[in-house]
Amino acid sequence: MTSLNRRLLLRAGALSVAAMPAPRRAAAQEGWRPSQTVRIVVPGAPGGTTDLMARFLASHLQSRWGQNIVVDNRSGGGGTVGTLDVVRSRPDGHTILLGNIGPQAIAYSLIRGMQYQPGDLIPISGMLRGPNVLVVNPAVPVRSVPEFVAYLRKNPDRLSYGTSGLGQSVHISGVLFHQLIGLPGTAAHFRGSSPAQVSLIANDVQYMFDNLPTMVEHIRSGKVRALAVTSADRNSQLAELPALRETMPELAGYDVNTWFGAFLPAGTPAAVVQSLNAEMKVLLDGPETRTRFAALGGVPDYRPPAEYGAFVQAEIEKWGTVLKKEGLQVEAD
Repeated sequence: MTSLNRRLLLRAGALSVAAMPAPRRAAAQEGWRPSQTVRIVVPGAPGGTTDLMARFLASHLQSRWGQNIVVDNRSGGGGTVGTLDVVRSRPDGHTILLGNIGPQAIAYSLIRGMQYQPGDLIPISGMLRGPNVLVVNPAVPVRSVPEFVAYLRKNPDRLSYGTSGLGQSVHISGVLFHQLIGLPGTAAHFRGSSPAQVSLIANDVQYMFDNLPTMVEHIRSGKVRALAVTSADRNSQLAELPALRETMPELAGYDVNTWFGAFLPAGTPAAVVQSLNAEMKVLLDGPETRTRFAALGGVPDYRPPAEYGAFVQAEIEKWGTVLKKEGLQVEAD
């Protein structure tokens, strides 16, 4: 599934560049350009949505900048290991972080003794946003959220849910779900979405909240059974699936969207920030990108740097409130 989506995304990136009018191409090419290989750090394992977005961006930048762009997966610590790598890198534009809601918002309140803070990164623009989806292994004999909750009540300690890492949105989606239904949950943390999906399909874990873009083909193939999306509204790609908040009174306030975007280390010159943001606008404004992201269950999330920075700060505050209420905090590795 992941390799198919990646090929389609990369093809869409090439088409969007080819189809762009010449004046717009020329305008986007002004300003700073890299002088050596650029590294895009993914704070997670290959195969997840963050990795998928990084490779989509890498293909675009390589064709536009004429330099090699490499994707470097640095998983661990719920995304904080890869993030810290970027924070400590030279702020010259040759190291980019393709981050997400976990290490760039949730982690600041989740992890005590964090080795980086929001001011250590410059938010550039969003890439993709969309819901998570609650899925179960087909061996779990339920077809709706109320049935699933009833099954959890009857089988305490027999089911566990997979996550792509401590503090990632798929983990916190589960935390919030269990908090609202009033039942404890057992999380099994993996180094990325792909190994968690493998465990789910093998029935080593029985359910999972995962990014819709990386789970949608498993849903369509029947390898997993989807019960609901985590956003406030239904998603057009799986319109038959309810939003969690529709399914039970206890879940009426449930609303989680995940997001992915680019960041640079603090101190990076403004010209570099502007150049990367401009290239992301070209990529994300392309009609092929919008079509491809829609097929994955998400939408492009281009924003100017100041607007994106304000959005990230609001997310930090939102999840800080949720985690404080939950009393969930862990020590830094």
